[in-house]
Amino acid sequence: MTEPQRTAPVSVVLGALGSLRSAIVPAIAIAFSGIGGDGRFLIAIGVGVVAAAIGIASSYIGWRRLTYTIGEQDIRVESGIFSRDARSVPYERIQDVSLEAKPLPRLFGLVSVKFETGAGGADDLALEYLTSAEGERLRQLVRERREEEAAASADPSAPAASPGVEEGEVLYALTPGRLVTFGLFEFSLAVFAVLGGLLQYVDNVTDIDVWNVDLWRSWLEEQGSVVAGLGPYVQAAGALAGLIGLVVVGSATGVVRTGLRDWGFSLTRSARGFRRQRGLLTRTDVVMPAHRVQGLVIGTGLVRYRFGWHSLSFVSLAQDAEGESHVVAPFAKMEEIAPIVSAAGFRLPGEDTAWRRASKRQRTDKTLLDAAIFVIPTIATAIFAPSGLFLIPLGLAVLGVAANLYAWEFRRHAIDGTQVYASHGFLSPTQTIATRLKLHSVEIAQGPLARWRGYATVHLGLAGGSFAMQGVPLAEARSLRASVLETIAATDYSRLDAPLEDSADQAFSAAQPGFSENLRAT
Repeated sequence: MTEPQRTAPVSVVLGALGSLRSAIVPAIAIAFSGIGGDGRFLIAIGVGVVAAAIGIASSYIGWRRLTYTIGEQDIRVESGIFSRDARSVPYERIQDVSLEAKPLPRLFGLVSVKFETGAGGADDLALEYLTSAEGERLRQLVRERREEEAAASADPSAPAASPGVEEGEVLYALTPGRLVTFGLFEFSLAVFAVLGGLLQYVDNVTDIDVWNVDLWRSWLEEQGSVVAGLGPYVQAAGALAGLIGLVVVGSATGVVRTGLRDWGFSLTRSARGFRRQRGLLTRTDVVMPAHRVQGLVIGTGLVRYRFGWHSLSFVSLAQDAEGESHVVAPFAKMEEIAPIVSAAGFRLPGEDTAWRRASKRQRTDKTLLDAAIFVIPTIATAIFAPSGLFLIPLGLAVLGVAANLYAWEFRRHAIDGTQVYASHGFLSPTQTIATRLKLHSVEIAQGPLARWRGYATVHLGLAGGSFAMQGVPLAEARSLRASVLETIAATDYSRLDAPLEDSADQAFSAAQPGFSENLRAT
């Protein structure tokens, strides 16, 4: 075991700058308020100085009191100023090691190192900040320790895993031109939300009371009278110009947000796994071992689907900062996604995939229940509202019925010798793929109506994600459960993390000779 080490000394400066930034807000609030009268600016400066001094002192003491130790079996982190907290994470529990470089730390050559355990949130272990070289060293060390443990627990007579893709081969890269195209599909009006948030500070620095309803009503009435006097053609042109401006602002916001998040996006495959790098201001570097990929999610959007664009995410115990699965191809054609899927050890569904749709009884029940929502508004409108208005909720009910009937065509699932598939959505379809080898539970869920009508939802336990087949006829659901339970019983889960999945897959296939015949019998 090595001696306890501290993070980079520059971390003190970064912590102090963060404290200074936090002190600016209350100082500005005091400066533009009535607190202290004519001396409020001196009070504001004093509050800022005191807050900054406390922050700098806390940052230094916190840095002195935080140490990390690289042991033979685990990584230990001790922290705390008044009370001490010691966390120890064994190497075998670390799913991924990711490096994140925010704009300010990048200027000093520092990164935040996150050891993802799969528990998520505060249960993950993070060190802020280390030099880039130290971060890479820790990531390499964790890989080597994990491989040593896997090799020690593996069967010496088992064949080694196939190397697959060549070392460092780039599987996907997002060029600047495609990034702009991607941003146009990421239409966003977040800028208006930001402006709305800033309005609450307007009354602190001006004499305008933004919360005065009468003020806004009088302004709207004045503008309305001006617009009414412009004539119908000018009004139509103004409305069109406003709509175009809204589209331009939304598209520009989407391009900027996408550029900040996905600039320089690249996915490479090596013998150690998948490495994803992305980000303009905040640069993230994540390595995902191939054997840790539990499943795949292929998604799309309402508009981009019409142009053949999709996204691919890896489901694993570790997740992105947003708490979602790791995105490995955010904007790609299916022919670009296929090699990534193959490199991860999965297969896309083909023409021979035996898709099964949800029960027609479930389709009927869902259609009637959704349409029933509009029954009371339709009746109330027909009785109390002017004649003809009841057609609006009635039309919505008819539209809901048609949408449900059409969506049923796209709600389907399948299972074969090694994988399970599920697909749903007709405007922006989403497809989920998981390997049977890594399923750890199966559950048949039925509500009162489903029990009466004879269908169920099959929930498959997938580490780091969820997998559900909805509206499955009860007999078929039981057959699915029996097949998956046979797989679970035949799988040695203690060896799944070892790079020996080829031989494990062969053993699994040999243990499942008759599942498809059982399924067809239903």
